[in-house]
Amino acid sequence: MNCKSSMKLTVFLLTTLLMAVSTSSFAVTLKIATVSPEGATWMVKMREAAKIIKKRTDGRVKFKFYSGGIMGSDESVLRKIKIGQLHGGAVTGGSLLKIYPELIVYSMPFVFRSFDEVDVVREKMDPILTKGLEDRGFVTFGLAEGGFAYLMSNQKVKSTDDLKGKKVWVMAGDKLSQTVFESASISPILLPISDVMTGLQTGLVDTVATSLIAAIALQWHTRVKYITDAPLSYFLAMLTVSKKAFKKVKPDDQIIVKQVMADAFKEINAQNRIDNEGARVALEKQGIEFVPLTGEMLQKWKDTAGVAIKRFTKENTLDASMLNKIQEELSAYRKSKSSVATK
Repeated sequence: MNCKSSMKLTVFLLTTLLMAVSTSSFAVTLKIATVSPEGATWMVKMREAAKIIKKRTDGRVKFKFYSGGIMGSDESVLRKIKIGQLHGGAVTGGSLLKIYPELIVYSMPFVFRSFDEVDVVREKMDPILTKGLEDRGFVTFGLAEGGFAYLMSNQKVKSTDDLKGKKVWVMAGDKLSQTVFESASISPILLPISDVMTGLQTGLVDTVATSLIAAIALQWHTRVKYITDAPLSYFLAMLTVSKKAFKKVKPDDQIIVKQVMADAFKEINAQNRIDNEGARVALEKQGIEFVPLTGEMLQKWKDTAGVAIKRFTKENTLDASMLNKIQEELSAYRKSKSSVATK
């Protein structure tokens, strides 16, 4: 090999080495945990998005997912994010109470009457809540609908009196639900979501509240016979990543991650809406009975919830203006609907 060829080879090798070093120096693997099981829409869409991100960033940004609750409850995941063991988690809004209390306003009991009302409110409120969470150190790529939570049990539940003596599950760390049940003189059993199926199988708990799709995905529907046909509360979840970890991603790559994951969460949100509607039909076909409430009974539930909301807001120094904004939006929407209906 002549000198000129040798020099070209040296330059080529050095360039290749520098590119490899440059790429590896910006490579980031974001470790994400969730209680969502493999095969669920959440995991399918997040993994698809992760593949796209890896390809579009030339491998500079990768995701490592820990699904099925192997990293513990949402509360455990958040603790691990704090110490750097994890970088983010796909968690429920209620689990972020200590970080950003106002994020729980969507989950206040009996706030929404329908998905149409949810859509009207979320169009204006989602950007506000996303910004608030970022101000507190977490980047999120969109809020995804979990759906309405319904009370499920092995016996019919029509009133708060029917719950007395029941072994009612509340997710450990969910202070809102705990406050609601305690306001009805019911002492709930606190468990991480990963332990609920075992609790249902052993009789430790016999009553749960969750969305229809979650009941199927987690197989809880196999342990209940009745669902009280009144949506207790609306809940959502999100993929949150600590700003500290996200800052390690190159600015250009951050844009890619946000765009791809935002699209994924729009898809998750839309699919969950479809799945919740289909889940009701599926549960009815499996023999689970939806128990209706009379107007009087429903009002008693709402009165109990109203007391709980006031107590919860005061105890957690929740900014009442957020809930007021939602109620103002709903009031305006309901008036417009009523006006159209009377024409």
